[in-house]
Amino acid sequence: MRRFLFRASIVLAGLLALLISAMNGGHVEIELAFAHFSSPLGLTLVFAFAIGLLVGLAWQIHWVSELLNERGRLRRALRLAEANARSSAAAREPSP
Repeated sequence: MRRFLFRASIVLAGLLALLISAMNGGHVEIELAFAHFSSPLGLTLVFAFAIGLLVGLAWQIHWVSELLNERGRLRRALRLAEANARSSAAAREPSP
């Protein structure tokens, strides 16, 4: 079911991109610091949207990796604190 939904969403996104490209047939000139080129407006819009999605995905991956690293540090600190608490509790316990 997940594969079907994934494939259906990919097909829907492709059809939406095709519709956007067909509705925006004019040309735009794009000037970057290192290049200058002309492209159809619809293709430029779809390309900009895709780049935005990829940048957002990269940021999200970075954020999740930072959270996982922090969770690992907190788990190590918790284990160390529990070990210290056990050792100090064992040292205070009177020996028979």
